[in-house]
Amino acid sequence: MSGAMQEYEGLRVKVDDVVYMPNLDAPANKPHPFVYFISIFNDSAVPVTLRGRKWVVRELDGEVTVVEGEGIVGQTPRIEPGGHFSYNSYHVVAGPAAVEGAFFGETATGDWIFTRIPEFRLERPEWV
Repeated sequence: MSGAMQEYEGLRVKVDDVVYMPNLDAPANKPHPFVYFISIFNDSAVPVTLRGRKWVVRELDGEVTVVEGEGIVGQTPRIEPGGHFSYNSYHVVAGPAAVEGAFFGETATGDWIFTRIPEFRLERPEWV
């Protein structure tokens, strides 16, 4: 890695949708699965390759779960200038939760960067 990682103004993350999906597999202690749909836009002039992500899930009961790893849904997408990468995945929770995080990557010029995932909520309508 060359130098410190910096927040990159050229990437923009949009949470397209969050859907409660009770039919998905979930453990007994976290019985509420939510599917989220994310788009990452490259508004910069150089290609960016996403290398990993970090999620922080804060449940209403105070439990905090941090999920970190390489790739995004098993991929390391290269996003060309003006392009985007969209995907969906899911989190399971015991009750209402707030989720945020970051994607990490590298520009074509060798700079290591990150962009924040805006906070979104995992809530069933009857919880609100």
